[in-house]
Amino acid sequence: MSFLAQTAEDPSSESIPGAADGRTHLFNDRTAESYRRSVTDGVGLVASTVARTDRPFTGVTPGELAPEISGIDLEQPLGDPHAALKELERVYLKDAVYFHHPRYLAHLNCPVVIPALLGEAVLSAVNSSLDTWDQSAGGTLIERRLIDWTAERIGLGEAADGIFTSGGSQSNLHALLLARDEACKLVEKEAAAAGEPVPPKSEILPRLRILTSQASHFSVKKSAAILGLGYEAVIAIPCDQDRRMRTVALARELDRCLSENQVVMAVVATAGTTDFGSIDPLPEIAELCSRHGSWMHVDAAYGCGLLASPTRRHLLDGIERADSVTVDYHKSFFQPVSSSAVLVRDRVTLSHATYHADYLNPERSVEKLIPNQVDKSIQTTRRFDALKLWLTLRIMGADAIGALFDEVVDRAAEGWNLLDTDPRFEVVTEPQLSTLVFRYVPGDDSDADLVDRANLHAREALAASGEAVVAGTVVDGRHYLKFTLLNPETSLRDIAFVLDLLAEHAGQYLALHIEPELSHSRAS
Repeated sequence: MSFLAQTAEDPSSESIPGAADGRTHLFNDRTAESYRRSVTDGVGLVASTVARTDRPFTGVTPGELAPEISGIDLEQPLGDPHAALKELERVYLKDAVYFHHPRYLAHLNCPVVIPALLGEAVLSAVNSSLDTWDQSAGGTLIERRLIDWTAERIGLGEAADGIFTSGGSQSNLHALLLARDEACKLVEKEAAAAGEPVPPKSEILPRLRILTSQASHFSVKKSAAILGLGYEAVIAIPCDQDRRMRTVALARELDRCLSENQVVMAVVATAGTTDFGSIDPLPEIAELCSRHGSWMHVDAAYGCGLLASPTRRHLLDGIERADSVTVDYHKSFFQPVSSSAVLVRDRVTLSHATYHADYLNPERSVEKLIPNQVDKSIQTTRRFDALKLWLTLRIMGADAIGALFDEVVDRAAEGWNLLDTDPRFEVVTEPQLSTLVFRYVPGDDSDADLVDRANLHAREALAASGEAVVAGTVVDGRHYLKFTLLNPETSLRDIAFVLDLLAEHAGQYLALHIEPELSHSRAS
């Protein structure tokens, strides 16, 4: 009997329990209609849920929701997509935090544009892996074109390149990996030129330092630890009253490092700090980095939307002099998570992340000029997240994205004016982007710790009500509230409404606690 006849008579999958049934769920030419029905039902459920959502959150607590999840027996499949979606509505969609709602004002989570959701549906189904050409083909070229487009917007020059990543933290890690190895290479080169023994990397690493502002993202410190430098390798540079890096202090620290035989492997400037949306003075920082021969990295995860702004691109002046830049399209380009990239001025530096594996990207593929993206990435398997941005640009265009970001920046300025004239609140600084940091303050001499607790209570009570979601942070040891505006649909009326709710919750808390505290202090 021939091999083909044998396999036709006795397909091995039928001898495996559940294999035949499992095949009906594989996406292929025979199940395309089933896929269409299931996805249509899922999209319909999400659309109807969003259409009737009247608040950003239900206020559900972990204690209330956890039993719903833990009580599901994963060993007993429902078998029916409709039943699974109905269950999902109960355990997830009903209590999800909805970033599209205009009173979601907490973190750097944006509402997403429909062209990007279309891209998400396509890329998930085709499931390309963007590590090698033989797994992605056109996807590779689309990603490369978008990297070139972003580099052009930044102004990095003809030799620029980059790679899509999972988010700003990974982009910062990737950039600092390149900066670390470039610094080591420079130290080795200088030693050789001076006729001195070339020090091993283990001796160079303890000398490396990263300079960044006090307001920069925590991923800078985490990256230092991951890269074997330790948290102590990161030196925080003081900020001015607008929460921007003080360049005088940076210059002083650069000189000190040089005098103490420390190597500043990177200066990390921030274009949009998480708490304040502040943009460091990029031209001055670039000049100092050039003078000292230090790698300049700009973390523009938040502020990258300015690259598409029809009116505010000048706020990023100086970014074109960076050696590397982080951008998060899933913040100010209104893309679904995940969608980020790291860009470099000189594509040659990306070779620090290159490793050739015979089964995947052998060195002979370089000789044949096969474009394998894994050569640049610290990931291997990567989603085709670039497709979301591609369809966004092809359907909407960059100006439309930039105009949306301009709207939220305008709204933040209006919100600052509202807060600055409201005696119930004090606001920290006028925003450059779309973040407002403020604090409820009663009109008396209430204890500062009690006022702290009132602000914390107001935030928690607001979230429990589900009426709005706001963030919090600490400034000079005191608790503050924070609005992060990324939704063009958020109106000044929404902001005023949330401020009234916060003041009401904080005021009620103080009314309940101030008399007992005063009585206690009198008794003492």
